[in-house]
Amino acid sequence: MLDNIVIVMVNTTHSGNIGAAARAMKNMGLSQLVLVDPKAAIDEEAIQRSSRAEDILHQARIVASLEEAIADCGLVVGTSARSRYIPWPLMNPRECAAKAAMASANGNKIALVFGRESSGLTNDELHLCHAHVHIPTVEDFSSLNVAQAIQVMCYEMRLAAISEPALQQEESAWGVEWDYELANHEQLNGMLHHLEQTMVDIGFLDPNTPKQTMSRLRRLFQRAGVDKMEVNILRGIFSAVQRQQKVQGVQQDAVKTGDSD
Repeated sequence: MLDNIVIVMVNTTHSGNIGAAARAMKNMGLSQLVLVDPKAAIDEEAIQRSSRAEDILHQARIVASLEEAIADCGLVVGTSARSRYIPWPLMNPRECAAKAAMASANGNKIALVFGRESSGLTNDELHLCHAHVHIPTVEDFSSLNVAQAIQVMCYEMRLAAISEPALQQEESAWGVEWDYELANHEQLNGMLHHLEQTMVDIGFLDPNTPKQTMSRLRRLFQRAGVDKMEVNILRGIFSAVQRQQKVQGVQQDAVKTGDSD
């Protein structure tokens, strides 16, 4: 299970936090670290703070965007300390670990996403996540250092991994063995962009005033946990709708041309 978990840090500004995160990961048996457009380098301070976990730092992947970091992940969970305007599925760390164990048992990679030291994750970044996780600190002193938050989450992942053999003896969430893996972020994102364009083509969605339509549809599909075959079926339907729309457009143009003659 732990080999399937990726720790993603977004726009980290202090190299010491990167090193401390690597130490927290190695303590609990995690090894995959992805840095999204980091504002701090992996320098001597990071190496010292890692306390002999520099192998994780040297192997860390640096990418330009969160979407690139999570492209191959079937479950993406973002840490959030704030309530959002659009409600999103919310878990505590232990519930998140149980969900991660189930996803891993079904062959999926899991991304745990941590935001900026000063402001966390943006709404747009949180909308890319299937669910949010909130660490239940006391209300009057709720701020956690990002490396501390990573330590808490890695600890819960390790607890779930220790219990994983018992979990694997249970049937999947739907009571049967599922036939296809969950769609990863790249596949789901492609389907959502296809849906958006289809809705624009048929006049359902005004691209100039989309409001929250796509955010709510993203929430729907991420909450449903669609698999790869289901994504392919939906995209086939969207393509058929687009073809029919083009045919109707050609026919309408032909009628207008005939009328003008």
